[in-house]
Amino acid sequence: MLAVQRSAVVPDSLSVPSNAPEHCPGTESELAGKADACNGCANQDICASNTPKGPDPALPLIRDRMATVKHKILVLSGKGGVGKSTFTAQLGWAFAADDQIQTGVMDVDICGPSIPTIFGVALEQVHSSSSGWSPVYVQDNLGIMSVGFMLPSSRDAVMWRGPKKNGLIAQFLKDVDWGDLDYLVIDTPPGTSDEHLSVVQYLKESGIDGAVLVTTPQEVSLQDVRREIDFCRKVGIRVLGLVENMSGFVCPGCKTESQIFKPTTGGAERLAKETGIQLLGKVPLDPRIGKSADYGVSFLDEYPDSPASDAYLDIIDKIKKILGNESTP
Repeated sequence: MLAVQRSAVVPDSLSVPSNAPEHCPGTESELAGKADACNGCANQDICASNTPKGPDPALPLIRDRMATVKHKILVLSGKGGVGKSTFTAQLGWAFAADDQIQTGVMDVDICGPSIPTIFGVALEQVHSSSSGWSPVYVQDNLGIMSVGFMLPSSRDAVMWRGPKKNGLIAQFLKDVDWGDLDYLVIDTPPGTSDEHLSVVQYLKESGIDGAVLVTTPQEVSLQDVRREIDFCRKVGIRVLGLVENMSGFVCPGCKTESQIFKPTTGGAERLAKETGIQLLGKVPLDPRIGKSADYGVSFLDEYPDSPASDAYLDIIDKIKKILGNESTP
């Protein structure tokens, strides 16, 4: 599984033509061929024409690649900093704790790729073989893919407009040799923008099992999660449930719990009742979660006695049941 050949190189052009201007609005934009940036571009007439565009040639390739993936789960939240990537990592670690379950984690947070650090493989590189790009394997049954592996250093900013982001996401889906997976967990950035729309579009034919929405107890976070729920409903993604992260603080010494971020408007519990969405659980704050993420180790393995570990495992069991996988495949 770990045998690879040569380092993969990210193409200079993903979905944008190599001769496109720097501020190309993208071929699918209403401004294609009409924006100021299009002046002088060799593709301007084609983009501005009313000739119907054919289906995206990447779609059948993605459908074929995803045919060996049983379940695809999105981790979403309209608000940044609520712990989506940390939750994604714990979900991946928990699935892969059963060595019979093949798990993949795809990081589509193009501008803030933290998944490699959380899994402790930030210094690894993506390699390619005749079957495509190989994920970076944390363990034999847990592979991850992120743009973070392709940057010259962790300090390098990714300053891409929508078309390039979309093109890389398409490559992660069609060119990565995921193999036979039981679960593919997709970590997304905050909001409801390019990356989210791209994932939905590219996986439309192969299907998305559902999304887990992560929030914190404060109303400022819940407001953005409401928008994320609206997004899911508009694009036809089933919401598997809500997770309230940072729900109270657990003292590592005495194990007592206190409220840090008070749910002034009822928190995720009230939001779940208002929207008819299942509350999967509440994960309390534990300083060791951040420590585990910094050191790239599984919090669930390192601190199984933490109330947060109990909460994570209970949530993950509920997700498995929703997907019809109460027992080991």
